[in-house]
Amino acid sequence: MELQGQGNRAHPPNGGRSTKPNNRAALQEDLHSVGLIAGNGSYPRVFAKAARQAGVPRLAAAAFEDETDPDLENQVDALEWFRVGQLGKMIKFFKSEGIEKAVMVGQIGPRNLFDLRPDVRTLVMMGKLKERNAESIFGAIGSELEKDGIELIPATTYLEDCLPQSGHVCGPAPGKGRERDVDFGFRIAKEVSRLDIGQTVVVKKGTVLAVEAFEGTNEAMMRGGKLGRGGAAMVKVSKPNQDFRFDVPVIGPDTVDKAAEAGVDLIVIEAGRTLLLERDEVERRCEKSGITVFARADEQD
Repeated sequence: MELQGQGNRAHPPNGGRSTKPNNRAALQEDLHSVGLIAGNGSYPRVFAKAARQAGVPRLAAAAFEDETDPDLENQVDALEWFRVGQLGKMIKFFKSEGIEKAVMVGQIGPRNLFDLRPDVRTLVMMGKLKERNAESIFGAIGSELEKDGIELIPATTYLEDCLPQSGHVCGPAPGKGRERDVDFGFRIAKEVSRLDIGQTVVVKKGTVLAVEAFEGTNEAMMRGGKLGRGGAAMVKVSKPNQDFRFDVPVIGPDTVDKAAEAGVDLIVIEAGRTLLLERDEVERRCEKSGITVFARADEQD
């Protein structure tokens, strides 16, 4: 494969919710107020800005203690704070705000997921699950929202311009010989994601240094980068038949900072299926730290 091609910001091909993340058209004709289930990082703020630009009339955010950036309150019309696990209270809040569409934006840290204080509705929902992984839990939350007339929409809605297409995205041009790291890492990451273990791997010269599990991308990258002692590649992909309502692959400025700290000099993402947030800042930090971001298409698509 060729690593020197220049990436662009074109929209990905159209498709269904579970396989393609282009969903703006579904809401263009009839704009609704939108509820944000807002986790940590810049994702909620980026989404709120994009939704405003698209003409969304009202935004209401469900924020989580020790997770959501308090500044989000300045970008939405209503915000209420919750503990992780207060599903019934959150749905009541959205209904009081007239919300019929909701979106999951931003992650919840493992420390809070292991410190759940579930309300009755959450306990009943969890009791029905045969498996408790991200897909089953988030899918169940979507089903609970739908029972109250609230549709969970794709987390990429209004953010199609944040999905880079194939090629060199930013940072220095990839060095010679990095094709092997890209191809090997992509293949391993796809298999790991198929097994629902994680969506990120760290590789170097045909060796797997780290596989993401529950700890998340940044921790896996730090662990793998330390073992690689410089010159490692981090590869992040979507799951097979990814449900873009939740658990969408995301990188941003913090990813670049962690890569620099870990000794990772190549970040590989899946073209058209990975959100790159705050692109201008990502580009600035990549140029400063000498880190390359490259988007690779899944050849099976």
